[in-house]
Amino acid sequence: MGSVTREQENKPHAVCVPYPAQGHITAMFKVAKLLHHRGFHITFVNTEFNHRRLIKSRGPDSVKGLPDFHFHTIPDGLPPSDTDANQEVSALCKSTSKTCLVPFNNLLSQLNSDVNIPPVTCIVSDGAMSFTLEAAEELGVPQVLFWTHSACGFWAYMNYYLLMERGLIPLKDASDLTNGYLDTPIDLIPGMKNMRLRDLPSTVRTTDPKNFMLEFIKGETKRTEKAAAVILNTFDALDQDILDAVSTMLPRVYTIGPLQLLLNQYHDDGLKSIGSNLWREEPECLEWLNSKEPGSVVYVNFGSFTVMAPQQLTEFAWGLANGEHTFLWIIRPNLVVGDLAVLLSEFMTRTKERGMLASWCPQEQVLSHPAIGGFLTHSGWNSTLDSICGGVPVICWPFFAEQPTNCRYSCVNWGIGDEIHHDVKREDVERLVRNLMEGEKGKEMKKRAMGWKKEAEAATTPGGSSHVNFDNMVNDILLSKRY
Repeated sequence: MGSVTREQENKPHAVCVPYPAQGHITAMFKVAKLLHHRGFHITFVNTEFNHRRLIKSRGPDSVKGLPDFHFHTIPDGLPPSDTDANQEVSALCKSTSKTCLVPFNNLLSQLNSDVNIPPVTCIVSDGAMSFTLEAAEELGVPQVLFWTHSACGFWAYMNYYLLMERGLIPLKDASDLTNGYLDTPIDLIPGMKNMRLRDLPSTVRTTDPKNFMLEFIKGETKRTEKAAAVILNTFDALDQDILDAVSTMLPRVYTIGPLQLLLNQYHDDGLKSIGSNLWREEPECLEWLNSKEPGSVVYVNFGSFTVMAPQQLTEFAWGLANGEHTFLWIIRPNLVVGDLAVLLSEFMTRTKERGMLASWCPQEQVLSHPAIGGFLTHSGWNSTLDSICGGVPVICWPFFAEQPTNCRYSCVNWGIGDEIHHDVKREDVERLVRNLMEGEKGKEMKKRAMGWKKEAEAATTPGGSSHVNFDNMVNDILLSKRY
C-alpha cells in the first residue's frame, strides 16, 4: 500500500460527528458534502447502530464513499438492538456524553496513523456531542459546533439558565401543565418576541429540578462557548433579531443555510449516490405527484421521531378524509405508540382515489414539487426549512424538543403557518386543511412562504449572506493554522 502524496498531505481533513438521530445526520451530511466540495477529505462518524440502519435502508454500496469521503463508526454505549426503532433520547444523550470520548479519541488516533489519508485538521461536531471539544483540544485542531436546531430553538436552549434563575422552570407542580401556567408570557430572552412558556422547547415541561435533559442541554450550550465557532442552518433575513442577540454571547456564529440551497450551488462531485436516510425512500411518491395539479396536494409527514396514539392517527385520518383534498401521507412503521399504524378500511376505501400512503420519501424533492400546496408537519427544523425552500405554507403539530418554538415562529413571526392543538380533533384537521388549501389565510400564508423562499435563495447564491458566511467559516476557522 502506498502512502499519501505531498498534495494529499496538504489536503484538509474534517471529521464530522452528527448526533445519532435522523434529522441531525441529514443536516450534518450536507455540511460534510459542502466541505468536500471545498476540497476537504471527509471522515463521517455514525454510531454503529445507525450505520447498520443506513446500510439496511440504502444498501452496502451507499457507504463505500469516495477516495476522500469515508464512513467510520463509534459505539453509542447503549445495549445492542436489531430494531429500526428510534433510540430513547435521554438514554442516548446520557450514554454518548459519558462513553463516546474514548472510542472517538481512538478513532482519531487510527485516522492519524493511517498513511493513506491526510492527518485530521479539524472537527465539525453536533452541538449535542460536545465531548468532541476535549478531543479537538488534545489534538490541537479547530472545532466547530453545528447546532442543527433552529436559531430560535438554539437561543431558547442557551437561555435555560435565565429561566431557571427566574424560577420559571422547572414547573412547581404537574398541574402547571393544564392550569394555564404554560401561557405565561416570556419576554426576558433577548431577541425573542411573542413567546409563551408553552412555546419554548418541550424540556421545560418538567417538575424535576434535577431532570437529566434540562441539565444536559444547559451543559451542552454552556460548553458551546469553548468552540472555535458555531454554525447554524438558517439565513440572516429569517432570524436577524435572534442572531443579533446570539452574537452578544457567542462572537463567532456563521449562518450557512438553508443547507440544501447552498449545496445546490455546487456541481455534483460524485456524492449524489451517497445518502443519509435511515429508512428506505419510496420514489414512487414523486411519480404520483407528477399526475397531480399544481398546488393541489397536502403533504403530511411527522418526521423521524414523532409518535402518536392510535386515536390521534384516526383523528388525523378522518380530518384528511373530510377535508376532501388530495394528500400524500408518510406513515413510518413506528409512528404509532406500541403498534403498527393501521388505518380503517373505510378510510382507505373513501380516500383511495385522492390519497397516497408511503413509509418514507425524498422530502426535499416532494416539497419542491409544484403539486404540493401545503404541509402538515411536526415542525422539526429540517422540515420547516424544507417548506420554506419550497415556498409551502404549513399546519404545525409540534411533538417535542424545539418543535413548539419552530411552530410559534412559523405561525406568528414568519406568517407561514397555523397550529393544531396537541389533542387533535378531526374537525380541526378538516378546518385547517380547508383554510390552508382554499381560504384567504392560506393564500396569505402561501404568499409569505414564497417571500421567504426568495430570501433563502438570495442568501445562498454567490454573494449572499450564507454563501459568504460559509466561505468565511472555512477560511477563518477550519483552515486556520493558529490552533
